[in-house]
Amino acid sequence: MSVIVREGSLEEVVSVVEQISEFAKKESVASLSERLSGKKNLILVAEEAGVLLGFKIGYELDQQTFYSWFGGVSPLARNKGVAQSQLDVQELWAQQQGYKQLKVKSRNQFPAMLRLLLRNGYQIEKLEEKEDINENRIHFVKQLSVL
Repeated sequence: MSVIVREGSLEEVVSVVEQISEFAKKESVASLSERLSGKKNLILVAEEAGVLLGFKIGYELDQQTFYSWFGGVSPLARNKGVAQSQLDVQELWAQQQGYKQLKVKSRNQFPAMLRLLLRNGYQIEKLEEKEDINENRIHFVKQLSVL
């Protein structure tokens, strides 16, 4: 599998979101644009042979911190390194932009993402408890080295 991770568009992101059943709320270009409005951001997509497989969106929280907000991989491309490739590209970009840390939130209902973050040196910063334990938000942080 030769996956290419590149900067993409919100339209491309929405086309991948529609393939992912785990996302209860289907985002639109308008809802994504609203969240990113006025923020320095990075929109990545992963593709192979012109077929979109995944996406990862992040934005600046402050001059030191980049927040990896929303990402996913098409069910057909899971366990093939797509999420890892997107994470690697996002981390490198954040370092090149001078950010000192990356922050991410995930949930118990996404164990593959939790494992990916831990495997890549992200540390649990705090837990945001919800009524349903599967919905608990786990906050992660990773310190970035200076390039």
